[in-house]
Formats: sequence, C-alpha cells, structure tokens
Amino acid sequence: MCRWFAYISPQEPCLLSDVLIDPANAISKQCSEHYLPQLLPHGQEQDLDDSNDALMKMRNSLLNMDGLGVAWYTKAAENYVKGVEGQRPALYKSQSPPISDFNFRNLCSNTETQCLFAHIRATSGSVVTQVNSHPFVFGRHVFMHNGAISNFSNIRRDMTDLFSFDAYCNVLGSTDSEHAAALYITNLTNNGAKATWEKTYPLPEMLSAMNKTIVQIMELQRKQLGDKAAPNSLNFCVTDGHKMVATRFRNHATQQPPSLYWSEFAGRTLNQKFPGHPDAANKVNESATKGTDEKIGKHTIIASEPTTHDEGEWHLINANCALTVDENGTEKEVPLQYDAKFNAVDPYFP
Repeated sequence: MCRWFAYISPQEPCLLSDVLIDPANAISKQCSEHYLPQLLPHGQEQDLDDSNDALMKMRNSLLNMDGLGVAWYTKAAENYVKGVEGQRPALYKSQSPPISDFNFRNLCSNTETQCLFAHIRATSGSVVTQVNSHPFVFGRHVFMHNGAISNFSNIRRDMTDLFSFDAYCNVLGSTDSEHAAALYITNLTNNGAKATWEKTYPLPEMLSAMNKTIVQIMELQRKQLGDKAAPNSLNFCVTDGHKMVATRFRNHATQQPPSLYWSEFAGRTLNQKFPGHPDAANKVNESATKGTDEKIGKHTIIASEPTTHDEGEWHLINANCALTVDENGTEKEVPLQYDAKFNAVDPYFP
C-alpha cells in the first residue's frame, strides 16, 4: 500500500525536511520500513511477522517505490499575480525513490509551509509515471489516497459520467485515486466549473462531499457487479490549505482499513527548533533554539504511520471514520455514513 503524510496549522509552519526526511520513520523511509502501533503487538510494532492478519502483512510487505509527490501551500502567487488571493498549492512529483532524489531533498531543506501533503506510491496496477503520482490538485484543493478502489476498471467509465466537464478534463493520469479526486471536487462544487475550484467551502460541506464520493463508488460497484464487488480501502485526504478531511475506510464487516494516525503533539518533537528528538527519548537535539517551556503553535499531523518514537503522541483513527480539522486547528473524529448493505466479501482474504 501507499503511504501519506499531512500537516496543517493555522499559525505554525514546518520545515519539510524536519517532517519528511530527518526522522528515522519519516515517510521517505517508509518505502520499505514500517511502524504500526496499536495494530501490531506492543514492543513489536515494526515486525510484520508478529501479525496474524494476512491482509496487514500483504499491505505492508509491498515496496512503496512507484513515485513520490509533495504539495505545499505558499503565498508566492498572491504576492505577484493580480487577482490571486491567499495561499495556493505548489506541487513536486517524481518517479525516483525519495531518499535518492536530490531535488526532493534540496527542496525539503529550504521550504517551509503551514499546510503540506506528501505521498509515496505503490501502484495498484496503473502505469508508473509522474502524472499518476499523488497528490492531485484541483485549483486550491489537493487530494491524495492510500488504498484501492476495487474493480476500478469495471466502474471507471460510469465514474467519469458523474464528473463535471472541467473535472473530467483535469484528470491527467489513469489512477483510481485521481478519478476519486475528480468525483470529490465535482461533489464539493455541485458540478461547478473550474472557477469554483478557487473557492473555499465550509468544513461540513467538505466532509459531506467526501462521504458522498465514498458512497457513490460503492453504488457503482453494486450496480455493475452485484454481490461480486470486492471491498475498497479508501484512506482519502483533502485540504484547501486551511481545513482538512481525512478518512480511514474499508467496506468490510470485520477487516481493518489501512493504518491511519493523527497527532496534535508530534509537530513539536519533529520541529528541530524545539527540544526533543523524533527517534528516541534519550537522544539530544543539538539544533534546538527554543527552551523546554516554550510552546509550539496549534497544529495537526495525519499520517499512515507515526513519524516519532513516542506512541503516546499518536491516535489511531477508528475504522470507517473521518478526521476533520477546522480553520482554528480543532480536530474532530466522526463516523462515515453508509449502508451496511455495501459491505463486501474479500475474495482473497475471506
């Protein structure tokens, strides 16, 4: 499965290298190494051999080597381009593994932002090419996904029939994830044209559009395949630079969705200006310039895996729930609404 990392704060920027490269379990290292507290036995969170869950072993044994992408919000365009207001997403994509990508490492060492998406890809069948790497940008909105839409080839054409014209034209690749992003932006803007992508929408509308997207995917699968439809893994995340919605979802009666955690504390541990070290309690951060009593600004991290050693800094998002983050940085976990009739049977892991 893929891995993704998201950071958002109303006031506290992060240095990309602090959160994406330097920690021992940064997303750039998750191409092959994994840390899954609350899903594997305590003390053995990095050893997949200790899991009795065959599906979890399969998901986390794959190498995430099929592309990387980073989107970060910046006010650069606002400062130069007439008519542009507020921060907009900048985008970098590559087919190289993150550890060996010189441009990625240099960019991360010299870029800060208050809203960040990062993604490393393990393809579920589509071509390995830059346009298929996440995240996907629709105006000021950015979308990424870990998991897979099952039976995607069976419903792809029907999915595109639901898109607005401009959303259809904005799909540049062939992934199930980018099609889900186009469906989401269509729902969010009520079939709006490209100009509507430059607006922000209330957080409840973002959540509603995300929930509707998930239900529509399952409805199309049921229409085309009936009881033969397989379960989906839909760990989606979307932001407009100020608010964020993330889902941890699998339409199966007992199987867990892919891992997804959140933290309101880890940003301080990751920020090299503050005391503490992401890799161990006994390691010293020689770069710290702040005192132990100084506070960091409100922030939220949502990630496929924790990126700090302290398990207590992280919460596992419950199955089939969404985590929302508002403009003030307030987090709320809410159940996703769907009919249990859409729960499917896994033909490979019954």
